[in-house]
Amino acid sequence: MTLRIAVVGGGIAGLAAAGFLHRAGLRATVYEQAGRIGEVGAGLVVAPNAVRLIRRLGAIERFQKVAVPLETGWEFRRWQDGRVLFSQRMGTDCERLYGEWCYTAHRADLLDVLLSAVPDPGPRLARRCVAVRRRPDEVELAFADGSTATADVVIGADGTHSVMRGLLDPGPATFSGVCAYRALIPADRAPEFALRPAQTLWLGPDHHVVTYPISAGRYVNLVAFAPAHDWRVESWTAEGSVDDLRAEFADWDAQLTRLLAATDRTGRWALLDRDPLPRWTDGPITVAGDAAHPMFPFFAQGAAQAIEDGAVLAGCLAAGRGDPAAALRRYEALRKPRTTRLQAVSHERLHVNHLADGPDQQARDVQLASEDPLAHNGWIYGHDAEQAFAPRSG
Repeated sequence: MTLRIAVVGGGIAGLAAAGFLHRAGLRATVYEQAGRIGEVGAGLVVAPNAVRLIRRLGAIERFQKVAVPLETGWEFRRWQDGRVLFSQRMGTDCERLYGEWCYTAHRADLLDVLLSAVPDPGPRLARRCVAVRRRPDEVELAFADGSTATADVVIGADGTHSVMRGLLDPGPATFSGVCAYRALIPADRAPEFALRPAQTLWLGPDHHVVTYPISAGRYVNLVAFAPAHDWRVESWTAEGSVDDLRAEFADWDAQLTRLLAATDRTGRWALLDRDPLPRWTDGPITVAGDAAHPMFPFFAQGAAQAIEDGAVLAGCLAAGRGDPAAALRRYEALRKPRTTRLQAVSHERLHVNHLADGPDQQARDVQLASEDPLAHNGWIYGHDAEQAFAPRSG
């Protein structure tokens, strides 16, 4: 019997799952609510644990054409004067430690890379899932346009506002009190320092900013975290005010304010806090990506964990296609401890990044100067998701 697999959501998690399922000899149909797989969102970091999986999908050359390798590495700067608190080269050190470089990319470019691994006819577009119904021998999906589809296995990869997640845990999210501004600045308008192949973080009281080049260097991505005040919208597409963004960082490092002066448009979204799901699966239904483990972006692992989910899902279903419910339970058991840990450390980082000036901030800066985060975070970057279900022989 051919296993019918439906993937709800054509974002990073959904396309990664479909690509790895195809690689494993399984066919999946992706249902995406948007009318096109388009230019949504902004920049993201693609760490070695995700890059090695992109390589195995056969898409590494396509990816490298649109991504920016972090040759210079990363650096932390003081908010007020831009003084470097810590810097570390990555480049070849990352490759030496973990077998791959670390890159930055536009989310739309990464989606296009993952889409290239999904066989024709590709995702079914304009299919917004509004209901899921369990039948004795199958699952029925109902869409907003009145159409339906049936499957033996359903993977909910429909993001933080997931219909699938609601089946497993209908509990509400908690407002974090923090919002994020996102902006893309064309390279020809950005200050020279922002074009370096580096991830730069300015840390300050109740705020921090991250910048890096993306899209083969054509843009600089900026994401700025600040108190949300009365902002409550959690959406990649919500428009913010450039004036509000500049006002939040008006007295910060002059290099940063020059970059903000070149910004003419910004998105803005509220960070909602969600506890780890008590369970990911219910019989033939499971979740992946942000639907399973939404996390604050402070360890830059959201996209990587979504890609890891896809690889492990495919491996478990390929090995256990005779009992897909058991295969999904195995997937959850393999993935949940890792993503729960990442949710926790990402949550903790918000407080550390936003310390007010004073003794705690000074102690943090001393600790930053003494750390080797590239090696210290080997549990993140060195992880090979496929080895979880296909251990090395010998």
